[in-house]
Amino acid sequence: MARLSKQIRATGEPEEDVRPSSGGRNRQILEQLPDLRRINRYCTADDISRFLRTITTVLDGDRHRMAGWRVECRGLMGRIGTAAPHELKSIHEELNRIEIERFLLTFSVAALNYNCTHYRDELAKRAMAVVADELANRGRHLPPVPFALISMGSDGREEQTLITDQDYLVVYGDGGGEAADSYFLEYSALLVDRLEEAGFKRCTGGIMPTNSTWRGSLSQWRKRLMAIVRYEVEDYAKNMMDLIVLSDARHVAGDRSIAESLIGLIRAMERDYFQVLWGMARAATEMKLALGFMKRLWTEGSGEHKGEFNLKLLAWAPLVMNIRILAINQGVPATNTVERVGFLEREGSFSAEMAQALRDAYYILTKYRILMQINVIKGVQGDSHYLNPYVLPAEEHEKVRHAIIRIEELQKIIHTNFSIV
Repeated sequence: MARLSKQIRATGEPEEDVRPSSGGRNRQILEQLPDLRRINRYCTADDISRFLRTITTVLDGDRHRMAGWRVECRGLMGRIGTAAPHELKSIHEELNRIEIERFLLTFSVAALNYNCTHYRDELAKRAMAVVADELANRGRHLPPVPFALISMGSDGREEQTLITDQDYLVVYGDGGGEAADSYFLEYSALLVDRLEEAGFKRCTGGIMPTNSTWRGSLSQWRKRLMAIVRYEVEDYAKNMMDLIVLSDARHVAGDRSIAESLIGLIRAMERDYFQVLWGMARAATEMKLALGFMKRLWTEGSGEHKGEFNLKLLAWAPLVMNIRILAINQGVPATNTVERVGFLEREGSFSAEMAQALRDAYYILTKYRILMQINVIKGVQGDSHYLNPYVLPAEEHEKVRHAIIRIEELQKIIHTNFSIV
């Protein structure tokens, strides 16, 4: 019975619903139980009664824990709007702790993605307000132009997990001249500092508004994007990567209309300059996968990561990248990977079976990315990217393998659709 109790606690597959639901989880557990008429062949009525009481106890305990986390989250979220700068990091860490505990109970990738993205948006908004106050106290007041903070990467896709860095840009309206440029340079420097203090690591790739590439007026952004799509830049590979990053742009805070103007400009240029999208598609189809001979999982043959493979680079990133390419080509407005799959299914790019397989692939790969992040946070391992597939249960191993096979099929679809030779 104790073993059964542990099994019950371990059930909890990733769901599409972003709100954790104990009712849905309970139904899932009950659906997995055998028919009572079959149980009755091997158990007495008393055994069945004890069994049902155990299930009830476990589920009641889980409901109690979920309710407690909801109360904690509400309290922490309520503090963000008035928190002093030095308090933001501890609030952030507490919210991360709750998500770790909740994930280990439910394994809901969608819920963790949603919650981490939501509370980090609120933390970023508070950091922005703190910066504006600091500048006002220095006598530096906001120029009379609208401005917005836009996120990219996993945050832009609303797929935040437990370990995050800064992937933001700043856009502001035209007409402010050099005064606006000067103000937002100072604003961006302070914002990056305050976000770092709140637990957002600096982006190692420099995707932050302190970098002039990721800050500017709308007209400056238009000029920059035109230079990329018209091949007027020297470092084509870098600028192509910048455009790929911009493909996941999402408004976080500030003036929504100026943010939507820039996002609309990005989408239009990607669609109108097909050669650029074709280049992105070719890069996506050439991304290596962790598949070897006879579709078996490929792992490193020697070195520090012998017997492991980089889950992010050889599985998860190619999935996200290839879905992104199809979504851009079809004019899909969503940035979230699972939402993009849904749009592509509805407009006919994917069969229902393929769409579900890709959703399953996203959830299983992200599940193990999150579990490895938890191990890093707890000090169990030093790297959150490398997975040893041979320590997984056989069924989980097969899920990971089939997920990567589906990504390979997706690459072939794009290869055909874009006539890549």
